[in-house]
Amino acid sequence: MQRNRLAVAAAAALAATLAAGCSGAAQEPAAPAAQSSAPAGPVKLTYWTWVPNMDKIAAAWNSANPDIQVTVSKQAGGDDAAAKFLTAAKAGNPPDLVQAEYQMLPSFVAADAVADLSGDVAQAKGEFGEGIWGLVTLGTDAVYALPQDSGPMMLYYRQDLFDKYGIEVPKTWDEYAEAARTVHKKDPKVFLGTFSSKDPGAFVGLAQQAGAQWWSISGESWKVAVNDDATRKVADYWGGLVKEGAIDDQPYFTPEWNKALNDGKLLTWPSAVWAPGVLSSNAPKAKGRWAIAPLPQWGTGENASGFWGGSSTAVAAKSPNRAAAAKFATWLNTDPEALGLLVKEGAVYPAAAKGGTMLGEAPDYFSNQPDFWQRAAAISATARGFTFGPNVNVTYNAFKDAFDKAVQDRSAFSEAVGKMQEATVADMQKSGFQLAQ
Repeated sequence: MQRNRLAVAAAAALAATLAAGCSGAAQEPAAPAAQSSAPAGPVKLTYWTWVPNMDKIAAAWNSANPDIQVTVSKQAGGDDAAAKFLTAAKAGNPPDLVQAEYQMLPSFVAADAVADLSGDVAQAKGEFGEGIWGLVTLGTDAVYALPQDSGPMMLYYRQDLFDKYGIEVPKTWDEYAEAARTVHKKDPKVFLGTFSSKDPGAFVGLAQQAGAQWWSISGESWKVAVNDDATRKVADYWGGLVKEGAIDDQPYFTPEWNKALNDGKLLTWPSAVWAPGVLSSNAPKAKGRWAIAPLPQWGTGENASGFWGGSSTAVAAKSPNRAAAAKFATWLNTDPEALGLLVKEGAVYPAAAKGGTMLGEAPDYFSNQPDFWQRAAAISATARGFTFGPNVNVTYNAFKDAFDKAVQDRSAFSEAVGKMQEATVADMQKSGFQLAQ
């Protein structure tokens, strides 16, 4: 499937999805695709990325590949980086390579800003799990990037306090709910967990685990199902616990949340593989007291997770050196030397399946769990696939607005999901995307 099937009226598609002032998509037709054959002479590539020390990683490539030299340009990341890339793509002077968060990649595709690499990187598919590969293909035969790092979700829990309150690590979400009631009944100042109305990425990961598919592609149309049964089930589960008072409603990453983690007033955090860095900074007193387990499951015998965060390496559609850029992107995200450097210098969790073998000792904060990385790798392999749509920011903003109100009013969380669906569909219709009925 080519980009034009995803990009009806792409010139207007992204105006509402990124930061104000960013013109989201190119007006002119995409440049002809570069040939996939190896470059004939020295090539200079520019790579926009926010990974720490990427210049050191690129230096290893440059030393071994004098005919393809990569210059790293450090970016801030987030929506601002996406907006900057789209602006450069529209102006006709994008970098050859760009780090793209998975949820932003469809916006780049809709704007004809990134190349289809299927002819250049097909051999790399086997290096990645099915779920993570689906994040860069959008459910099509096209390949719009190479997965770089991922954020498989797992349950972080206070092992010592589970023992204190006499609760077992929950294997199902029903068990989690019962444990939440038990803990809060024993100490009304303590909660097993909290629901954050400020963090749509976490909610997306939990919905993925339940089997949600918010966007999909049918022929030449987008299908939108933010309010599917799986998502409504997840929403009503957490909404019921909040309304009951069995869990807290304190958003993540606030001073109050940090204090609760540090003081042992909050016993779990369903989070991603990058959480040790957050915990070590925000809850230093609890070092060596946290452990990890798979997310609780919706049914006995199930074994699934979702993603919260992660990014890929894409090649600009207008790069004159697509084949060379794809060669570097493949090396960066599949070669053992590069993966080792990504871990050592970049402090990222590689998306490639063999990336887990590059991780040695457990994070210092988890010195009590020496098999941290082995367990994380096993959990990562269970993460379900998901297709993001071209207006993720609209959906995420609708999440914050609708769930803030639902938390305040103690109204049904599934109603908030319905508002997310309405906002997403309305924006895509306004932007000119063709939607399946």
